[in-house]
Amino acid sequence: MNRLNRILHNKRIKLFWFAANFMRYAVPKRFLQRKLAKTLAEVESRPDRDYIFERVDYYCKLLEGCHTPEGELAPLAEHKLGKGVRTAYFFDSYEYTRWFDDTLRWKMIPGDVTHIPDVPAIIKSRPIAGDNANSVVLNLDKFRHFVFLRDDIPFREKMDKAIFRGAINCHHHNHHRRKQFMEMYFGSEVCDAGISNRHRTLPPEWTVPHISMYDHLRYRYIITIEGNDVATNLKWVMSTNSIAVMPRPTYETWFMEGRLIPDHHYIEIKPDYSDLPERLAYFSANPDKAEAIIRNAHEYVAQFADKRREKLISLLVLHKYFHCTGQLDA
Repeated sequence: MNRLNRILHNKRIKLFWFAANFMRYAVPKRFLQRKLAKTLAEVESRPDRDYIFERVDYYCKLLEGCHTPEGELAPLAEHKLGKGVRTAYFFDSYEYTRWFDDTLRWKMIPGDVTHIPDVPAIIKSRPIAGDNANSVVLNLDKFRHFVFLRDDIPFREKMDKAIFRGAINCHHHNHHRRKQFMEMYFGSEVCDAGISNRHRTLPPEWTVPHISMYDHLRYRYIITIEGNDVATNLKWVMSTNSIAVMPRPTYETWFMEGRLIPDHHYIEIKPDYSDLPERLAYFSANPDKAEAIIRNAHEYVAQFADKRREKLISLLVLHKYFHCTGQLDA
């Protein structure tokens, strides 16, 4: 466990990620563009064809002929390293845009997107509710956000308590939810609650020393509260033998948070957190039901493990984006 922890937090891993992406950037795009049609055609003979297109349609809900005002989209030829896009967002999108002709036009909005764009745009995160068709999801900034862990500690051998760790950005409107949780549960018997940053408007005792993701796994329950958009820790928590505890999510990413089922994939609590003690007490008294949630969470996470399939879905999402905006034939 400690060795895995060291490896996970070793900065050289980030260097390997950069090296792989720079090598990919050096490959002429024309080689992949010649292979695109054949690569996409592969989907038709796959046994999971219907599943693939279901996910494509989930990420890209655009309809053919959708409105795209002139001048709102930029050509892919302008999507280059050093053009003002954060490095992680550039590399994660370029991995798939390089398969398409440079004359095709698009819009990408990097960062934590919590609004619906006025025009079809590629984004990392979007609101779950409402008409979110203009928000077309790709798996962006995945080195930070799309992390899964190995957990060798059985649920029943973990500490019968919850843990919450996270930052509170006092300038972001969504972070009042984390502040509210800290006000309710800091120093409680129910949850080991602490934050990782300091701010003059927050009680200094809330700030606690940093712990790794693996240190969280000593606890049966891990609180996941949305911050700027989604709760970043939800993905890795669901890959472990601990259980994510949270209100119903309001934002989603490539992880399709909108498809998670309360008390099936995670333990749902009220948005005001008032029922946390009784919810944890119930599952601690019924460990078989808790372990069923863990199995369901692992099954959900497993669908993202097939790298070839994830690549095909990503390419098809972009292909549908370009088709629905009138730039590619079906």
